[in-house]
Amino acid sequence: MQSVNPYTQEVIFNFKELSVNEAENKINLCNQAYLSYQKIPLKERAEKLNLLADLLEEKVDELAHTISLEMGKILSEAKAEVKKCAWVCRYYAENGKEFLKTEEISLSDSSKGEIRIEPLGIIMIIMPWNFPFWQVFRVAAPAMMLGNGIALKHASNVQKCAELMEDLFLKAGFPEGLFTNLCIGVASVSKLIPNRHIKALSLTGSEIAGKKVAEQAGKELKKCVLELGGSNAFIVLEDADLDHAVDMAIQGRFLNSGQSCIAAKRFLVQDGIHDLFVDKFKKRVKELTLGNPFDKVDLGPLAKVKFAEELHKQIHDSIDQGAELICGGLHNKALFEPTILVNVKEEMPVFKEETFGPCAAIRRFSSTEEAIEISNKSNYGLGVSVFTKNVAAAEKHIPKFNEGAVFFNSFVKSDPRLPFGGVKNSGYGRELSKEGILEFANIKTVYFE
Repeated sequence: MQSVNPYTQEVIFNFKELSVNEAENKINLCNQAYLSYQKIPLKERAEKLNLLADLLEEKVDELAHTISLEMGKILSEAKAEVKKCAWVCRYYAENGKEFLKTEEISLSDSSKGEIRIEPLGIIMIIMPWNFPFWQVFRVAAPAMMLGNGIALKHASNVQKCAELMEDLFLKAGFPEGLFTNLCIGVASVSKLIPNRHIKALSLTGSEIAGKKVAEQAGKELKKCVLELGGSNAFIVLEDADLDHAVDMAIQGRFLNSGQSCIAAKRFLVQDGIHDLFVDKFKKRVKELTLGNPFDKVDLGPLAKVKFAEELHKQIHDSIDQGAELICGGLHNKALFEPTILVNVKEEMPVFKEETFGPCAAIRRFSSTEEAIEISNKSNYGLGVSVFTKNVAAAEKHIPKFNEGAVFFNSFVKSDPRLPFGGVKNSGYGRELSKEGILEFANIKTVYFE
Protein backbone atom coordinates (compact mmCIF):
# COMPACT_ATOMS: atom_id res chain seq x y z
CA MET A 1 0.00 0.00 0.00
CA GLN A 2 1.43 3.36 -1.05
CA SER A 3 0.88 7.09 -0.72
CA VAL A 4 1.63 9.04 -3.89
CA ASN A 5 2.15 12.81 -3.83
CA PRO A 6 -0.58 13.97 -6.25
CA TYR A 7 1.41 17.05 -7.28
CA THR A 8 4.74 15.34 -8.07
CA GLN A 9 3.39 11.79 -8.66
CA GLU A 10 6.22 10.47 -6.47
CA VAL A 11 5.73 7.63 -3.99
CA ILE A 12 6.20 9.21 -0.56
CA PHE A 13 5.20 6.45 1.89
CA ASN A 14 4.96 2.66 1.80
CA PHE A 15 2.84 0.62 4.20
CA LYS A 16 2.50 -3.05 4.98
CA GLU A 17 -1.08 -4.15 4.54
CA LEU A 18 -2.45 -6.20 7.42
CA SER A 19 -3.72 -9.71 6.82
CA VAL A 20 -7.28 -10.42 7.91
CA ASN A 21 -5.93 -12.36 10.91
CA GLU A 22 -3.71 -9.44 11.93
CA ALA A 23 -6.65 -7.06 11.63
CA GLU A 24 -8.80 -9.42 13.72
CA ASN A 25 -6.14 -9.36 16.43
CA LYS A 26 -6.19 -5.54 16.48
CA ILE A 27 -9.98 -5.59 16.77
CA ASN A 28 -9.73 -8.00 19.70
CA LEU A 29 -7.30 -5.62 21.45
CA CYS A 30 -9.66 -2.74 20.71
CA ASN A 31 -12.47 -4.66 22.39
CA GLN A 32 -10.36 -5.28 25.49
CA ALA A 33 -9.61 -1.56 25.69
CA TYR A 34 -13.32 -0.77 25.24
CA LEU A 35 -14.36 -3.06 28.11
CA SER A 36 -12.26 -1.02 30.55
CA TYR A 37 -12.80 2.39 28.93
CA GLN A 38 -16.60 2.27 29.04
CA LYS A 39 -16.41 2.19 32.84
CA ILE A 40 -14.51 5.46 33.28
CA PRO A 41 -16.49 8.60 34.16
CA LEU A 42 -17.65 11.06 31.52
CA LYS A 43 -15.49 13.73 33.14
CA GLU A 44 -12.36 11.68 32.47
CA ARG A 45 -13.39 11.02 28.87
CA ALA A 46 -13.91 14.76 28.40
CA GLU A 47 -10.45 15.45 29.79
CA LYS A 48 -8.91 13.09 27.25
CA LEU A 49 -10.82 14.76 24.40
CA ASN A 50 -9.60 18.17 25.54
CA LEU A 51 -6.02 16.89 25.69
CA LEU A 52 -6.49 15.48 22.20
CA ALA A 53 -7.63 18.93 21.04
CA ASP A 54 -4.52 20.45 22.61
CA LEU A 55 -2.30 18.00 20.71
CA LEU A 56 -4.05 18.76 17.42
CA GLU A 57 -3.47 22.47 17.90
CA GLU A 58 0.15 22.00 18.97
CA LYS A 59 0.94 19.76 15.99
CA VAL A 60 -1.16 21.59 13.40
CA ASP A 61 1.80 22.36 11.12
CA GLU A 62 3.10 18.78 11.09
CA LEU A 63 -0.35 17.24 10.60
CA ALA A 64 -1.37 19.70 7.89
CA HIS A 65 1.89 19.07 6.04
CA THR A 66 1.09 15.35 5.88
CA ILE A 67 -2.45 16.02 4.63
CA SER A 68 -1.10 18.22 1.83
CA LEU A 69 1.58 15.68 0.93
CA GLU A 70 -0.78 12.73 0.73
CA MET A 71 -3.88 14.17 -0.96
CA GLY A 72 -2.88 17.58 -2.31
CA LYS A 73 -5.01 19.93 -0.20
CA ILE A 74 -3.51 23.44 -0.07
CA LEU A 75 -1.68 24.01 3.19
CA SER A 76 -3.99 26.73 4.57
CA GLU A 77 -7.02 24.48 4.13
CA ALA A 78 -5.17 21.53 5.68
CA LYS A 79 -4.41 23.62 8.77
CA ALA A 80 -8.06 24.70 8.98
CA GLU A 81 -9.10 21.04 8.82
CA VAL A 82 -6.89 20.07 11.75
CA LYS A 83 -8.16 23.02 13.82
CA LYS A 84 -11.75 21.97 13.09
CA CYS A 85 -10.93 18.53 14.51
CA ALA A 86 -9.82 20.21 17.73
CA TRP A 87 -13.13 22.10 17.76
CA VAL A 88 -15.23 18.94 17.51
CA CYS A 89 -13.23 17.34 20.34
CA ARG A 90 -13.85 20.33 22.60
CA TYR A 91 -17.51 20.48 21.58
CA TYR A 92 -18.21 16.93 22.78
CA ALA A 93 -15.99 17.33 25.83
CA GLU A 94 -18.11 20.32 26.85
CA ASN A 95 -21.55 19.02 25.85
CA GLY A 96 -21.24 15.26 26.17
CA LYS A 97 -22.40 15.07 29.78
CA GLU A 98 -25.61 16.94 28.95
CA PHE A 99 -26.26 14.87 25.82
CA LEU A 100 -25.78 11.60 27.71
CA LYS A 101 -27.57 12.34 30.96
CA THR A 102 -30.18 9.92 32.23
CA GLU A 103 -33.73 11.14 31.71
CA GLU A 104 -36.25 10.33 34.44
CA ILE A 105 -39.93 9.93 33.56
CA SER A 106 -42.74 9.80 36.11
CA LEU A 107 -45.23 7.12 35.01
CA SER A 108 -47.63 7.06 37.95
CA ASP A 109 -47.67 7.59 41.71
CA SER A 110 -45.92 4.29 42.25
CA SER A 111 -43.77 3.82 39.15
CA LYS A 112 -41.15 5.67 37.18
CA GLY A 113 -38.96 5.11 34.17
CA GLU A 114 -35.49 6.08 33.06
CA ILE A 115 -33.87 6.46 29.68
CA ARG A 116 -30.18 5.69 29.92
CA ILE A 117 -27.67 6.16 27.12
CA GLU A 118 -24.87 3.61 26.96
CA PRO A 119 -22.15 2.70 24.41
CA LEU A 120 -22.50 -0.14 21.91
CA GLY A 121 -18.90 -1.31 21.62
CA ILE A 122 -16.52 -1.03 18.67
CA ILE A 123 -17.60 1.09 15.72
CA MET A 124 -15.86 0.29 12.44
CA ILE A 125 -15.46 3.51 10.47
CA ILE A 126 -14.63 3.43 6.75
CA MET A 127 -13.38 6.85 5.75
CA PRO A 128 -12.35 8.68 2.54
CA TRP A 129 -9.29 10.68 1.58
CA ASN A 130 -10.76 14.13 0.83
CA PHE A 131 -10.87 15.34 4.45
CA PRO A 132 -8.58 12.69 5.96
CA PHE A 133 -8.65 14.06 9.52
CA TRP A 134 -12.07 15.72 9.75
CA GLN A 135 -14.08 12.78 8.42
CA VAL A 136 -12.55 10.58 11.11
CA PHE A 137 -12.82 12.99 14.01
CA ARG A 138 -16.45 13.95 13.41
CA VAL A 139 -17.36 10.28 14.01
CA ALA A 140 -14.69 9.36 16.55
CA ALA A 141 -15.08 12.31 18.94
CA PRO A 142 -18.77 11.70 19.79
CA ALA A 143 -18.42 7.92 19.69
CA MET A 144 -15.53 7.93 22.15
CA MET A 145 -17.13 10.50 24.43
CA LEU A 146 -20.01 8.03 24.64
CA GLY A 147 -17.58 5.24 25.53
CA ASN A 148 -17.25 3.34 22.26
CA GLY A 149 -14.06 2.11 20.61
CA ILE A 150 -13.04 2.91 17.02
CA ALA A 151 -11.60 0.61 14.34
CA LEU A 152 -10.56 2.81 11.43
CA LYS A 153 -10.30 1.60 7.85
CA HIS A 154 -8.95 4.65 6.06
CA ALA A 155 -8.44 5.28 2.34
CA SER A 156 -5.30 3.64 1.00
CA ASN A 157 -3.74 6.93 -0.16
CA VAL A 158 -3.82 8.63 3.28
CA GLN A 159 -2.37 5.91 5.49
CA LYS A 160 0.24 8.22 7.02
CA CYS A 161 -2.63 10.45 8.23
CA ALA A 162 -4.25 7.34 9.73
CA GLU A 163 -1.04 6.41 11.55
CA LEU A 164 -0.69 9.92 12.94
CA MET A 165 -4.26 9.86 14.27
CA GLU A 166 -3.74 6.53 16.03
CA ASP A 167 -0.65 8.00 17.71
CA LEU A 168 -2.53 11.17 18.74
CA PHE A 169 -5.28 9.22 20.54
CA LEU A 170 -2.64 7.21 22.39
CA LYS A 171 -0.71 10.33 23.43
CA ALA A 172 -3.94 11.94 24.65
CA GLY A 173 -4.32 9.15 27.21
CA PHE A 174 -6.91 6.92 25.59
CA PRO A 175 -6.28 3.24 26.33
CA GLU A 176 -3.93 1.51 23.89
CA GLY A 177 -5.95 -0.01 21.06
CA LEU A 178 -9.19 1.89 21.77
CA PHE A 179 -8.64 3.86 18.57
CA THR A 180 -7.04 1.37 16.21
CA ASN A 181 -5.92 1.89 12.63
CA LEU A 182 -6.52 -1.07 10.34
CA CYS A 183 -4.18 -0.80 7.37
CA ILE A 184 -6.27 -3.02 5.10
CA GLY A 185 -7.54 -3.01 1.55
CA VAL A 186 -11.15 -2.85 0.43
CA ALA A 187 -11.33 -6.63 -0.04
CA SER A 188 -10.69 -7.22 3.68
CA VAL A 189 -13.60 -5.07 4.85
CA SER A 190 -16.29 -7.62 4.03
CA LYS A 191 -14.34 -10.28 5.96
CA LEU A 192 -14.19 -8.10 9.08
CA ILE A 193 -17.77 -6.81 9.25
CA PRO A 194 -19.01 -10.14 10.74
CA ASN A 195 -16.50 -9.88 13.62
CA ARG A 196 -18.55 -10.22 16.81
CA HIS A 197 -16.80 -7.26 18.43
CA ILE A 198 -17.81 -4.89 15.62
CA LYS A 199 -21.21 -3.56 16.75
CA ALA A 200 -21.91 -0.90 14.10
CA LEU A 201 -20.40 0.81 11.07
CA SER A 202 -20.02 4.31 9.69
CA LEU A 203 -19.03 4.91 6.09
CA THR A 204 -18.31 8.13 4.24
CA GLY A 205 -17.75 7.46 0.58
CA SER A 206 -19.36 6.63 -2.72
CA GLU A 207 -22.91 5.50 -3.33
CA ILE A 208 -21.60 2.12 -4.58
CA ALA A 209 -19.49 1.55 -1.46
CA GLY A 210 -22.42 2.55 0.75
CA LYS A 211 -24.72 -0.01 -0.84
CA LYS A 212 -22.16 -2.78 -0.39
CA VAL A 213 -21.52 -1.98 3.27
CA ALA A 214 -25.23 -1.54 4.02
CA GLU A 215 -26.02 -4.89 2.41
CA GLN A 216 -23.50 -6.77 4.51
CA ALA A 217 -24.30 -4.85 7.67
CA GLY A 218 -27.94 -5.75 7.15
CA LYS A 219 -27.09 -9.42 6.85
CA GLU A 220 -25.22 -9.19 10.15
CA LEU A 221 -27.97 -7.07 11.79
CA LYS A 222 -25.51 -4.28 12.47
CA LYS A 223 -26.47 -0.63 12.34
CA CYS A 224 -24.68 1.65 9.92
CA VAL A 225 -24.56 5.37 9.20
CA LEU A 226 -23.89 6.30 5.57
CA GLU A 227 -22.69 9.69 4.33
CA LEU A 228 -22.46 9.28 0.59
CA GLY A 229 -22.28 11.47 -2.49
CA GLY A 230 -23.89 14.81 -3.13
CA SER A 231 -24.74 17.18 -5.95
CA ASN A 232 -25.84 20.26 -4.05
CA ALA A 233 -27.81 22.97 -5.80
CA PHE A 234 -26.76 26.60 -5.29
CA ILE A 235 -29.84 28.71 -6.03
CA VAL A 236 -29.48 32.44 -6.68
CA LEU A 237 -32.75 34.40 -6.70
CA GLU A 238 -33.10 37.75 -8.46
CA ASP A 239 -33.16 39.69 -5.18
CA ALA A 240 -29.91 38.16 -3.88
CA ASP A 241 -26.86 40.17 -2.87
CA LEU A 242 -24.97 39.26 -6.03
CA ASP A 243 -21.44 40.00 -4.82
CA HIS A 244 -22.00 37.93 -1.69
CA ALA A 245 -23.47 35.09 -3.75
CA VAL A 246 -20.40 35.08 -5.98
CA ASP A 247 -18.09 35.04 -2.94
CA MET A 248 -19.97 32.06 -1.55
CA ALA A 249 -19.99 30.35 -4.95
CA ILE A 250 -16.19 30.56 -5.15
CA GLN A 251 -15.78 29.05 -1.69
CA GLY A 252 -18.61 26.55 -2.03
CA ARG A 253 -17.38 25.10 -5.32
CA PHE A 254 -13.59 25.37 -5.17
CA LEU A 255 -12.77 24.62 -1.52
CA ASN A 256 -10.53 21.54 -1.41
CA SER A 257 -10.23 21.81 -5.21
CA GLY A 258 -13.91 20.93 -5.42
CA GLN A 259 -13.43 17.52 -3.79
CA SER A 260 -16.28 17.59 -1.31
CA CYS A 261 -19.59 15.76 -1.16
CA ILE A 262 -21.33 18.93 0.09
CA ALA A 263 -19.75 21.27 -2.43
CA ALA A 264 -22.02 23.49 -4.53
CA LYS A 265 -22.11 21.72 -7.88
CA ARG A 266 -25.31 22.68 -9.71
CA PHE A 267 -25.69 26.47 -9.92
CA LEU A 268 -29.28 27.56 -10.58
CA VAL A 269 -29.53 31.27 -11.36
CA GLN A 270 -32.73 33.23 -12.00
CA ASP A 271 -33.19 34.71 -15.46
CA GLY A 272 -33.03 38.37 -14.45
CA ILE A 273 -29.51 38.13 -13.01
CA HIS A 274 -28.15 35.09 -14.84
CA ASP A 275 -25.82 36.92 -17.24
CA LEU A 276 -24.50 39.31 -14.60
CA PHE A 277 -23.86 36.47 -12.15
CA VAL A 278 -22.02 34.48 -14.83
CA ASP A 279 -19.85 37.48 -15.74
CA LYS A 280 -18.91 38.20 -12.11
CA PHE A 281 -18.35 34.51 -11.32
CA LYS A 282 -16.22 33.92 -14.43
CA LYS A 283 -14.02 36.91 -13.61
CA ARG A 284 -13.37 35.57 -10.10
CA VAL A 285 -12.76 32.01 -11.31
CA LYS A 286 -10.18 33.14 -13.87
CA GLU A 287 -8.27 34.83 -11.02
CA LEU A 288 -7.90 31.56 -9.08
CA THR A 289 -4.39 30.13 -9.00
CA LEU A 290 -3.55 26.46 -9.38
CA GLY A 291 -0.37 24.62 -8.42
CA ASN A 292 1.80 23.20 -5.65
CA PRO A 293 -0.29 22.96 -2.44
CA PHE A 294 2.71 24.23 -0.44
CA ASP A 295 2.79 27.46 -2.45
CA LYS A 296 0.36 30.36 -2.03
CA VAL A 297 -2.24 29.04 -4.47
CA ASP A 298 -6.02 28.74 -4.38
CA LEU A 299 -6.26 25.16 -5.63
CA GLY A 300 -3.97 22.16 -5.44
CA PRO A 301 -4.13 18.99 -7.52
CA LEU A 302 -6.89 16.45 -7.35
CA ALA A 303 -5.96 13.50 -5.17
CA LYS A 304 -5.30 11.14 -8.09
CA VAL A 305 -4.77 11.47 -11.82
CA LYS A 306 -7.68 9.13 -12.47
CA PHE A 307 -10.02 11.56 -10.70
CA ALA A 308 -8.96 14.30 -13.11
CA GLU A 309 -9.52 11.97 -16.05
CA GLU A 310 -13.02 11.10 -14.80
CA LEU A 311 -13.95 14.76 -14.37
CA HIS A 312 -12.56 15.59 -17.82
CA LYS A 313 -14.84 12.95 -19.35
CA GLN A 314 -17.92 14.27 -17.51
CA ILE A 315 -17.21 17.81 -18.69
CA HIS A 316 -16.52 16.96 -22.32
CA ASP A 317 -19.43 14.52 -22.58
CA SER A 318 -21.63 17.38 -21.38
CA ILE A 319 -20.12 19.71 -23.97
CA ASP A 320 -20.90 17.13 -26.65
CA GLN A 321 -24.52 17.28 -25.46
CA GLY A 322 -24.70 21.05 -25.81
CA ALA A 323 -23.18 22.60 -22.69
CA GLU A 324 -20.97 25.64 -23.30
CA LEU A 325 -17.49 25.77 -21.80
CA ILE A 326 -16.64 29.36 -20.82
CA CYS A 327 -13.68 28.76 -18.53
CA GLY A 328 -11.14 25.98 -17.86
CA GLY A 329 -11.83 22.40 -18.88
CA LEU A 330 -8.27 21.08 -19.16
CA HIS A 331 -5.96 19.20 -16.83
CA ASN A 332 -2.28 18.33 -16.55
CA LYS A 333 -2.02 15.04 -14.70
CA ALA A 334 -3.85 15.74 -11.40
CA LEU A 335 -3.93 19.53 -11.80
CA PHE A 336 -7.36 20.56 -13.10
CA GLU A 337 -8.27 24.05 -14.22
CA PRO A 338 -11.23 25.73 -12.46
CA THR A 339 -14.06 25.18 -14.92
CA ILE A 340 -17.44 26.73 -15.71
CA LEU A 341 -20.13 25.29 -17.96
CA VAL A 342 -23.31 27.16 -18.92
CA ASN A 343 -26.45 26.10 -20.79
CA VAL A 344 -26.42 22.90 -18.74
CA LYS A 345 -29.40 20.54 -19.11
CA GLU A 346 -30.66 17.91 -16.70
CA GLU A 347 -29.61 14.92 -18.82
CA MET A 348 -25.94 15.98 -18.91
CA PRO A 349 -23.31 14.20 -16.77
CA VAL A 350 -22.33 17.40 -14.94
CA PHE A 351 -25.93 17.74 -13.77
CA LYS A 352 -27.11 14.18 -13.12
CA GLU A 353 -23.80 12.79 -11.79
CA GLU A 354 -21.65 13.91 -8.89
CA THR A 355 -18.68 15.97 -10.10
CA PHE A 356 -15.77 15.64 -7.69
CA GLY A 357 -13.52 18.49 -8.70
CA PRO A 358 -13.40 22.18 -9.67
CA CYS A 359 -16.32 22.30 -12.11
CA ALA A 360 -19.36 24.58 -11.80
CA ALA A 361 -22.39 23.70 -13.93
CA ILE A 362 -24.80 26.64 -14.40
CA ARG A 363 -28.46 26.46 -15.41
CA ARG A 364 -30.97 29.30 -15.54
CA PHE A 365 -34.54 29.22 -14.16
CA SER A 366 -37.53 31.55 -14.23
CA SER A 367 -39.37 31.06 -10.90
CA THR A 368 -38.64 29.84 -7.38
CA GLU A 369 -40.97 26.90 -7.95
CA GLU A 370 -38.99 25.89 -11.04
CA ALA A 371 -35.70 26.16 -9.11
CA ILE A 372 -37.02 23.83 -6.40
CA GLU A 373 -38.22 21.36 -9.02
CA ILE A 374 -34.82 21.36 -10.75
CA SER A 375 -32.98 21.07 -7.45
CA ASN A 376 -35.02 18.06 -6.38
CA LYS A 377 -34.37 16.16 -9.63
CA SER A 378 -31.01 14.99 -8.32
CA ASN A 379 -30.70 11.46 -6.94
CA TYR A 380 -28.72 12.99 -4.09
CA GLY A 381 -30.02 14.94 -1.11
CA LEU A 382 -27.25 16.31 1.13
CA GLY A 383 -28.09 20.00 1.02
CA VAL A 384 -29.12 23.08 -0.91
CA SER A 385 -28.15 26.76 -0.70
CA VAL A 386 -30.63 29.58 -1.39
CA PHE A 387 -29.50 33.17 -1.87
CA THR A 388 -32.05 35.93 -1.32
CA LYS A 389 -32.46 39.14 0.65
CA ASN A 390 -35.99 38.10 1.61
CA VAL A 391 -35.31 35.04 3.77
CA ALA A 392 -38.67 35.41 5.53
CA ALA A 393 -40.47 34.87 2.23
CA ALA A 394 -38.17 32.04 1.15
CA GLU A 395 -38.53 30.10 4.42
CA LYS A 396 -41.96 28.84 3.43
CA HIS A 397 -40.27 26.72 0.74
CA ILE A 398 -38.08 24.75 3.20
CA PRO A 399 -40.42 21.71 3.33
CA LYS A 400 -40.38 21.47 -0.46
CA PHE A 401 -36.65 20.69 -0.60
CA ASN A 402 -35.88 16.98 -0.38
CA GLU A 403 -32.56 17.53 1.34
CA GLY A 404 -30.73 16.91 4.60
CA ALA A 405 -29.99 20.63 4.96
CA VAL A 406 -31.16 23.99 3.65
CA PHE A 407 -28.71 26.90 3.96
CA PHE A 408 -29.69 30.50 3.33
CA ASN A 409 -27.08 32.91 1.98
CA SER A 410 -24.23 30.47 2.60
CA PHE A 411 -22.78 27.38 1.01
CA VAL A 412 -23.51 24.10 2.81
CA LYS A 413 -20.92 23.20 5.45
CA SER A 414 -20.58 20.97 8.49
CA ASP A 415 -20.61 22.37 12.02
CA PRO A 416 -20.25 20.34 15.26
CA ARG A 417 -23.33 22.11 16.65
CA LEU A 418 -25.63 21.02 13.79
CA PRO A 419 -26.63 17.52 12.68
CA PHE A 420 -25.11 16.48 9.37
CA GLY A 421 -26.38 13.92 6.85
CA GLY A 422 -28.55 13.38 3.83
CA VAL A 423 -31.50 11.64 2.22
CA LYS A 424 -32.07 9.69 -1.00
CA ASN A 425 -28.81 8.32 -2.44
CA SER A 426 -26.78 10.55 -0.13
CA GLY A 427 -27.28 8.01 2.63
CA TYR A 428 -28.90 7.95 6.07
CA GLY A 429 -28.17 8.64 9.69
CA ARG A 430 -26.68 11.77 11.20
CA GLU A 431 -23.29 12.90 12.41
CA LEU A 432 -22.44 15.78 14.79
CA SER A 433 -24.60 17.64 17.33
CA LYS A 434 -26.63 15.62 19.86
CA GLU A 435 -28.08 13.48 17.07
CA GLY A 436 -24.59 12.30 16.11
CA ILE A 437 -23.62 11.06 19.55
CA LEU A 438 -26.88 9.09 19.83
CA GLU A 439 -26.40 7.19 16.54
CA PHE A 440 -24.10 4.61 18.15
CA ALA A 441 -25.78 4.35 21.54
CA ASN A 442 -27.81 1.75 23.34
CA ILE A 443 -30.79 3.83 24.45
CA LYS A 444 -31.84 1.71 27.40
CA THR A 445 -35.24 1.75 29.08
CA VAL A 446 -35.32 1.14 32.84
CA TYR A 447 -38.62 0.66 34.74
CA PHE A 448 -39.20 0.95 38.52
CA GLU A 449 -42.48 -0.10 40.17
